[in-house]
Amino acid sequence: MLRALHKYAGLFATVLVLVLALSGTALSVLPAWEKLQAPRTGGPDLTVADLVVRVSNHYPGVEQIRRSPSGRITAYYFENDLAGAVVIDPATGKGLADYEKSQITRWLTSLHRSLLLGDSGRIAAAAGAAAMLLLSISGLFLVARRMGGWRQFFARTRGPVAGRLHVEIGRFSAAGLILAASTALFMALNTFEILPQENTTPDFPSQVSGEIGLSPAFMPALIAIPVTRLRDLSFPYANDPTDVYTISTDHGEGYVDQGTGEMLAWQPLGVWQSLFETIYMLHTGQGAWALGLLLGLMVLGVPVMVVTGVILWWTARRARPKMPRGVVDHKADTIILVGSESGSTWGFAGTLHAALMAQGQKVHTSPMSRFDAKKYAHAKQVIMLVATYGDGTTPASANGFLDKLDTLETPPDAKLAVLGFGDRQFPAYCAYAKLVAEKAAEKGWATVTEFATVNQQSSQEFARWGATLGDALGIDLELEHNPTPPKSHLLTLISRREYGQDVQAPTAILRFALPRSSLVDRLRGKGWKSFEAGDLLGITPQGSTVTRLYSLASGTRDGFVEICVKRHANGLCSGQLTDMNIGDSIAAFIQPNPGFRPAKNKKPVILIGAGTGIGPLAGFARANTQKRPMHLFYGIRHQTSDLFYDNELSKWQGDGHLESVNIACSRARDRAYVQDILRRDAAMIAKLIKEGAQVLVCGGRDMAAGVAGAMDEILAPHDLSPLTLKAQGRYVEDVY
Repeated sequence: MLRALHKYAGLFATVLVLVLALSGTALSVLPAWEKLQAPRTGGPDLTVADLVVRVSNHYPGVEQIRRSPSGRITAYYFENDLAGAVVIDPATGKGLADYEKSQITRWLTSLHRSLLLGDSGRIAAAAGAAAMLLLSISGLFLVARRMGGWRQFFARTRGPVAGRLHVEIGRFSAAGLILAASTALFMALNTFEILPQENTTPDFPSQVSGEIGLSPAFMPALIAIPVTRLRDLSFPYANDPTDVYTISTDHGEGYVDQGTGEMLAWQPLGVWQSLFETIYMLHTGQGAWALGLLLGLMVLGVPVMVVTGVILWWTARRARPKMPRGVVDHKADTIILVGSESGSTWGFAGTLHAALMAQGQKVHTSPMSRFDAKKYAHAKQVIMLVATYGDGTTPASANGFLDKLDTLETPPDAKLAVLGFGDRQFPAYCAYAKLVAEKAAEKGWATVTEFATVNQQSSQEFARWGATLGDALGIDLELEHNPTPPKSHLLTLISRREYGQDVQAPTAILRFALPRSSLVDRLRGKGWKSFEAGDLLGITPQGSTVTRLYSLASGTRDGFVEICVKRHANGLCSGQLTDMNIGDSIAAFIQPNPGFRPAKNKKPVILIGAGTGIGPLAGFARANTQKRPMHLFYGIRHQTSDLFYDNELSKWQGDGHLESVNIACSRARDRAYVQDILRRDAAMIAKLIKEGAQVLVCGGRDMAAGVAGAMDEILAPHDLSPLTLKAQGRYVEDVY
């Protein structure tokens, strides 16, 4: 509901909010400009009496003196029957320059207050302020949800540039937008006299002295008021003994007898008027020019948020894939229910839907919000793919599901499987999916598989869950989920290092220049993404539609893209890559793999790999500028032919990027595999694990299986295992 409110309010009020924001930003500069242009006040002891005398000496026909909140003093006078206005130097009373309000300022003010349309425009401007207030408040709550709660409100953002900009600028601008919008609404309500009104003008005195001619220099009322408090002083009509001086200050308004100089009547500002004055100052910056500039800067974020917001809306609208054709719900064997916020979970649902249909299942897929147990009479299983939004909030397509579940007297006959999608970096990892599974269990709903999760949309974890589900259903279920690949960019090869030629296992470390992306592509999330070692480089070779993924051995900060590639017999992509010459280009894209990288702490890291699996591990070592303890265990065949990164490994160990380097050679005289040297250093590894070390494994599946077996032997005496560490996020594999 909150997201829909934010989205539709933004879409419908876009133009209006833009006009108000841009005109308001322009007007916010005026108080600071006036402050710079305003002459000095003449000192803190300068009184209104002194000022009147000085101005009158130069402009005998003065009728009014005004002081703006910025300190600028303007005198309005008649001379030879011609009206004039001049900016005054209060120290001398002389005019500095003729005063005339800028036509541009008048136009901007009218545009901002009433859209140049009078009262109807004021109503529209008030509606725009209300929309801005609604967008700001709802946006704050949505940011809190996205970041995983209010405690994580200022955490680092991730995702496409448009989304990051929208959040970053929103976090900076929200306070200013709320202040600007709420004060604008207050003033609009006051303009239309909806709020209580106070009379700030005292009654005209019934008796005056009837005398004229007293010099303002001797008037006690004017002597008692410093110029810094003055707002406006109107002079009496010449030679009219019944008229008086009218003076207003930031404390009130009154009348001064021109014959005696005494205050005849005084009306202090009421509480309501003082409140209005404060709100006017907060909104316009008049009297607080620094605040005005800050508010203007905050409001200037509105155009960026409008553009990025529209991009996010359009991207989300196109993100939900077209689902394979299924059957109606009451005829289905399998019901797939989807709880998704941004649309990405629907892609996994489409893969599952198609795979089940290929196995002869009759499948119906719909949002969780359309859950209706009465229609599932023929279903044998209900499978829920459930994303968690932010800090555990219900995703958009699951609204109302738990209420419907709660009303069930008996659970459906079909067995249940719940798969949660989330991000382990958030405290409430898969919290909503877990809640769904718990509520279903409380209802006594039988399960076909245990509750499982997928971290950061991992296709590998989804495939493993699919195999488990297939075993439970008695079918061969292979889930090869291939999200729509990002836009590819040309990478130009700038260097290559060759290994393995002597042992007929040609391998190359390929380094490419960073490509450039346009601003539009970056905003749309289609530009070249920033990346870290351990992320994946996607390449679709010529003559194929299947994308190959290579682990990256570098990060954006390194200034290049680097991979380690072994040429395979009849390998289409590896062949094309290893045949590249310096200056050749190939299309590629970045696929984030945030689950495979060192945890953000200072605890030890154990890096284990073999062959080209050294790539991301070398990247981790290269990026270890903090010199946290890193221990490398690396399996190769021949030290002289395929010790990849041979020069760097010794350098990194000398620089403290690697604390130890341990090499196993399977074709040497003292033949050993990487699991053998792990067993050799079992005591050290167990000690590191007890200290909280994280294990990162990269390489072939057979190697990873051997390593897991060795680690199981090493950890068993300490009541630990790779499975235990995996559950804690301390044993992570990237295998192929």
